[in-house]
Amino acid sequence: MASKQLSHTLLALGFILFFGAQTALSQTKDQKVLEAKKLALEKEIKDMNRLLIVKKKEKGTVVASLENSQRKIQIREQLIRVNNQQANLLSRQISENEREIQSQKKSLSVLKSDYAQMIQKSSLHSSQENRLLFLLSSKSFYMGYKRLQYLKQYRSYRQKQGLEIAKETKELEAKTSRLTAQRKDKQKLVAANRAEKALLLKEKQGKDALLTSIKRNERQYTASIKKKQKEAQALERRIEDLIKAAIAAANKKSGLKKGGASFVLTPEAKRVANSFTANKGKLVWPLEKGLLKRGYGVYSDPVYPGIKHQNNGVSLATASGAFARAIFEGEVIAIMAVPGGNLGVQIKHGNYISTYYNLSAVSVKKGDLVKEKEPLGQIATNGSTGQTLLKFYLYQNSTRLNPQEWVYNLK
Repeated sequence: MASKQLSHTLLALGFILFFGAQTALSQTKDQKVLEAKKLALEKEIKDMNRLLIVKKKEKGTVVASLENSQRKIQIREQLIRVNNQQANLLSRQISENEREIQSQKKSLSVLKSDYAQMIQKSSLHSSQENRLLFLLSSKSFYMGYKRLQYLKQYRSYRQKQGLEIAKETKELEAKTSRLTAQRKDKQKLVAANRAEKALLLKEKQGKDALLTSIKRNERQYTASIKKKQKEAQALERRIEDLIKAAIAAANKKSGLKKGGASFVLTPEAKRVANSFTANKGKLVWPLEKGLLKRGYGVYSDPVYPGIKHQNNGVSLATASGAFARAIFEGEVIAIMAVPGGNLGVQIKHGNYISTYYNLSAVSVKKGDLVKEKEPLGQIATNGSTGQTLLKFYLYQNSTRLNPQEWVYNLK
C-alpha cells in the first residue's frame, strides 16, 4: 500500500516538474526576446546621445535639437514599454513559481510521509534475526525463495525512493533560490523604469521649451522650412537628372538609337543587377557605424504636425570624420556637386543606382569600379549643429526605391 501511494506521489511530482519545465522554457524564450529589444533600445539611446549632440549655443540649431528630443522621447517610451513587459513577465513567473513550489512542497511532504511509513514497516525485517525468522517461517522452499526476493526488492525500492526524495528536495531548494532572484530582478526593473520615466519627463519638458522657443519666431521657422524644401527638391532633381543622363549615355554606347527609360544591360551588368536583387534586405550599411535619423517617406513636421514632408531617401547620423562606403560592387557614374551644398557619389550596380550625398571630400572618380564596403569619401560635419549626416538614396533605373527595404536592419 505504501509503495503504491509513493508511486502516485512521484507521478504527481513528475507532472508538476514537467509542466513547470515547459512553462519555464516558453518564458525563457520571451525573456530573451524582450532582453534583446531592451539592449537594442538602450544602444540606440546611447548612440543618439553620442552622435546627435547639438551645439545649443549656435544659431539655427533649435530645430535639430527638437527633432533629436522627439526621437529620444519615442525610443525612451518604447524602452519603458519593454521594461513593463519584462516586469509583467517576471510577475507571472513569480506567481507560477510560487504555485509550483507550494504544490511541490505538498507532494514532497506526502512522499516523505509515505516513505516514513515504509521505513517503519520494513523495520520489522530490519534485524538479521527477524529476517531469518521471516524466511524460516515459510511453508515451502519456494515461498522462502519468494520472500528472499521480496526483501531484496523492497530494500532496493526503499533506497531508490530515498534518493528520489533527496533529488526532489534539491530541486525545490533551487526553485526557491530562483524565485528569490526573480523577485530581486523585478525590484531592479521597477527602479529602472522609475528612472526612465523621470528622464522621459525631463525630455518632454525640454521638448516643450524648444517648441515654445520656435513658435515665438514662426515667420523665421516657416521661411526655414521653405528653404529646406527647395534645397531638397533641387538635390533630388540633380540626382534624377544624373541618372537619366547615365541611362542615355550607357544605352547610346550599347547602340540603342533612342535613349529609353532603363539601362540596356550587358551580360556582366545583368549579373551584377541579379546579384543586387538577390541581396534585397541584406545589403550593407552605407557607413560603418551610425543610426537612422530620418526614414524614407512622408513624415510630420516636428513643430507643426499638420505639415507633412517627403523624404525620398534616408538620413544617417554618424561620428565626425566617418566615411561613406559602397553598399555593393559597382561603377562610379557621377561625382555630384550641388551649388551651395556638398559633394555626392553615384554608383551603378547593373540597373540599380545608389547615391551618397553630403560628403566634404571624395576618394573615387567617375569610371572607377568599386567593391562592397569600399570608402567613397568623408561625410561632412555641419558647422552649426555639429552633426555628421549622410543622405542616402536608391533607384532602379529612374524608379525611386525605399532603402530601408534593401539595406540590412536599416530601421
